[in-house]
Amino acid sequence: MSLEQQVMTEMKEAMKAKNEAVLRALRAIKAEIIKAKTDPGAGGQVDEATEQKFLQKMMKQRRDSLHIFEKQGREDLATKEKEEMAVIEKFLPKQLGEAELNEIIKKIIDETGASSAADLGKVMGIASKQLAGKADGKTISGIVKGLLTH
Repeated sequence: MSLEQQVMTEMKEAMKAKNEAVLRALRAIKAEIIKAKTDPGAGGQVDEATEQKFLQKMMKQRRDSLHIFEKQGREDLATKEKEEMAVIEKFLPKQLGEAELNEIIKKIIDETGASSAADLGKVMGIASKQLAGKADGKTISGIVKGLLTH
């Protein structure tokens, strides 16, 4: 079942259950799907990689907003962001833990022969492609920097 079909099915269930929080997040996902489909060159189709990219982007936006709202003491808005993040997370692949990321990035560093912070770009390019959708870019970057500076 495609992401669009899953979202539509869950939207119907959320409407029946009158679950506004879930419905709000699903509508946001549906809007992104429509935007991606109408993008020039998409031909009315959205591949899985594009879906993962915009879902990751949506998660990052909500994470950033959540951080700001918590800093400002706006728990009402922070709660909305958390609810939407929980719904979006269901459509993303399982995120890797820090230990798993460390192992994968160590292998990439060994394969590329990277030895200093100057090789950061080379390692990040490969790691970002390999771990797309499985980890946040900020987390990957932090681990790579940590491993290359030691």
